[in-house]
Amino acid sequence: MCGIVGYVGAQDAAPILLEGLGRLEYRGYDSAGIAVVHRTGKGPATLKVRKASGRVADLAADLPARFKGAPGIGHTRWATHGEPSVANAHPHTDTSERIAVVHNGIIENADELRAKLTADGVEFTSQTDTETVAHLVAAAYVNGAADLEQAVRTALKQVVGAYGIAVLDSEHPDRIVVARNGSPVLLGVGEREMFVASDVSALVGYTRQVVYLDDGELATITATGYRTFTLDDRSTAKQPSEVDWDVVGAEIGDHAHYLVKEIAEQPRSIERALRGRLDERFSTAHLGGLNLTIREAREFKRVKILGCGSACYAGELGAQLIEDLARVPATSESASEFRYRNPVVEPDTLYVAVSQSGETVDTLAAVQELQRKGGRVIGIINVVGSTIARQVDGGIYIHAGPEMSVAATKSFTSTLIAFALLALHLGRVRDLAPTEGRRIIDGLNQLPAQIEQILDEEKRTGLIAETAAEIAQRPSVLFIGRRRGWPVAKEGAQKFKEVSYVHAEAYASAELKHGPLALVSPELPTVACVPDDDLFEKNVSTLAEIRARKGPVVALAHRELSTDLADRTIVVPRNEPELDPILMSVPLQLLAYHAAVALDRDVDRPRNLAKSVTVE
Repeated sequence: MCGIVGYVGAQDAAPILLEGLGRLEYRGYDSAGIAVVHRTGKGPATLKVRKASGRVADLAADLPARFKGAPGIGHTRWATHGEPSVANAHPHTDTSERIAVVHNGIIENADELRAKLTADGVEFTSQTDTETVAHLVAAAYVNGAADLEQAVRTALKQVVGAYGIAVLDSEHPDRIVVARNGSPVLLGVGEREMFVASDVSALVGYTRQVVYLDDGELATITATGYRTFTLDDRSTAKQPSEVDWDVVGAEIGDHAHYLVKEIAEQPRSIERALRGRLDERFSTAHLGGLNLTIREAREFKRVKILGCGSACYAGELGAQLIEDLARVPATSESASEFRYRNPVVEPDTLYVAVSQSGETVDTLAAVQELQRKGGRVIGIINVVGSTIARQVDGGIYIHAGPEMSVAATKSFTSTLIAFALLALHLGRVRDLAPTEGRRIIDGLNQLPAQIEQILDEEKRTGLIAETAAEIAQRPSVLFIGRRRGWPVAKEGAQKFKEVSYVHAEAYASAELKHGPLALVSPELPTVACVPDDDLFEKNVSTLAEIRARKGPVVALAHRELSTDLADRTIVVPRNEPELDPILMSVPLQLLAYHAAVALDRDVDRPRNLAKSVTVE
């Protein structure tokens, strides 16, 4: 993995490929490369391949001025087989350099295929699993394949694993063949030109018409159109759908980094998540996409939420919202663990899959396992038309817009909005009083302005940036919270560690006495979520324990705390108790961002991470 772009048409492919790869940089990668079919007026067409270890900008700088041709394919790689290097970068070619392949995913039987191909006399030039595909396609021609479609189908029938691939053949210079099995591939439909990508953000500057491939599906694209089919060459009728993202939303604008841009976009993204969904008359939420009747919504006895990373922490807060407002037992669990523990799937449980990209492989596998066992699954997803969005039985799009930084920010808070709406809907079809529904609606409507207040206050004082620069110099940071503050602390610790590379650990405040208090010292700062709720006094007691051991404390609170309790207090506006975690999350995002800037980290592309995790 990580990003695929392809182009067929009358234009030179290289600039289009480079621009598309640039739009995929947010996914995380270690090397990049492109291949184009070059045709002269006389001789046969040939492949031109250029690769670079490092950034897309390095690849562009190294590209010869005469690197012309089309069609073309490009790739940004996140290492799975073999270290980051030019040799291991994609595209990979066969021995004759007729075939070029880019690939996301993992070929599980690559060692077996490599051994067989080596025995047949093939010499490999990389450590990757992907190179086996290029050689398999070339071998299919030797064994009688009539065209590129047949050669790719023959090759893929020997492959076990997950893949999203695009294949070029210099002897079929009018087309690209692509295939999908467990890793996203989509087609972009233009005017006498066609595009391929693994992510719609690569195409938003060129077309709004896209075709999403399903697992087990292939496609051939030419300048004049496309054909979709299966490995057995059965045609499938796929119609384009419209993408609602725009190129402006994917641009960085005047911001130093995408991460701070997306933090700043949260008032607007929350407004989009709420738009048209609040029923003021009946104090409830309109969620027609759930595909649940009122009777069905009332019959569920419990809710189980599944996600990975930030999606899982959002699910923990969502579970508390559902229990508080709908009085239905609810839990959140890591999707990556759920799928392996032979779970009991109950017909009276509503399962909720959470994924910003809609492509998270662990979450998708959990959804498929649940559906195999008869579970009812809805999704909370950002990317329209994504794999999980098409797999689930219904759901809620969060409409956060393109999130280019690897670290989730606006998608996290918009997911919490979706859970608040779901909890409100389930509560009002059960026993939640209209007055309580009105209270939550009023709170939701206040959120955009309150987040603006947090952002404006930081611009005015710089308190969070100053605090972040100080604690970033420490070897570790402890994040704590109780009840609703506990998932907020976990999300805050994740943000901090993933963008600053400073170790951060989250703990439930009540658990400090059961072990972690031994770590408290003047060298270990604690970031504490201290809302002014019914647990305020207990939180104060925890801060006193830390201060008694000379531990530095940064508090997120609804009022200024005395210096006996906290060295610094970041004051957060007060909303309804159920919604306060949304506001508490924003200063922690800023804390992580400013810590990363102070340490001169690659803020938008943290090392070793990818935005859309499509391999296990």
